[in-house]
Amino acid sequence: MPDLADRTVLIAGATSASGLAAARALADAGARVIAVGRDAGKLAELAAEVPGIRTETADLTDQADVAALAERVHSDGGAVDGVLHLVGGWRGGGGLAGQTEDDYRFLEGSLTVLRHVSRAFDDDLKASPAGRLAIVSSTSVMRPLAGGANYAALKAAAEAWTRAVAQGFAKAARDAGEPLRAASVVFRVKALEGLEQRLADAYVGLWDADASAVNDTVIDLTD
Repeated sequence: MPDLADRTVLIAGATSASGLAAARALADAGARVIAVGRDAGKLAELAAEVPGIRTETADLTDQADVAALAERVHSDGGAVDGVLHLVGGWRGGGGLAGQTEDDYRFLEGSLTVLRHVSRAFDDDLKASPAGRLAIVSSTSVMRPLAGGANYAALKAAAEAWTRAVAQGFAKAARDAGEPLRAASVVFRVKALEGLEQRLADAYVGLWDADASAVNDTVIDLTD
C-alpha cells in the first residue's frame, strides 16, 4: 500500500458505499481525508466508521459552495493532493422516449460537480508532488443504449472533461520544464455495486504509479 502520510485527499460524494470504502482505504494509507457531501447526518455516520477523517457539508453543484469549501480547506493551511469524484446516480429506461428532461437534469449534477471541484482544486493538484484526480464512469460509454442515452451521454461528457484536465496537467508541466507529477484518470465499471473496495484500492494505487504512466488513461475495473 502506498504511503500517503503527506497527502490530503478530497472525496466528492462521500456518503455512498464506495465513499466509505475509499475513505477507509485512504485513511489506512495515512492520507488526510476530506469527505464532502450534502447530508450532515450521513457524513457524521461516515466519520464514526472512519475516525480521524474531516467532513464538510456542501452542495457541490453550487459553484459558490465549492468556492467556500476550497477557501475553508486553504485557510486551514492545506492544499489538496487528490480528488475522487463519486457523485453519481442512475435514471433511465423506456427507450429514447423515456429519456426525460428531469432525468437528464438529475444526472447532469454529477458533471456539474466534476466541473466545479476540478476547477476549484486544479492549482492544488498541479502544484502537488503527486496530484491524483479520478472519476467513475461507465462501460455504457462504449456501447450506449437508447434506454440509457441520458446517462451514457453525460458519462461521456465527464470522461471528456477528465481528459481535458489531464491535458492541462501535462501542458502545465511542459510549460514549467518540470516532470509530470499530476494525473487525471477515468475508472470504468459496468456497475459499481460489489466493486467498491476494488475502486478504493485502485484509486489509492494510483500513487504507486508514475504520473506519466497513468495520466489521461481509462482503467476498466470490470475485467
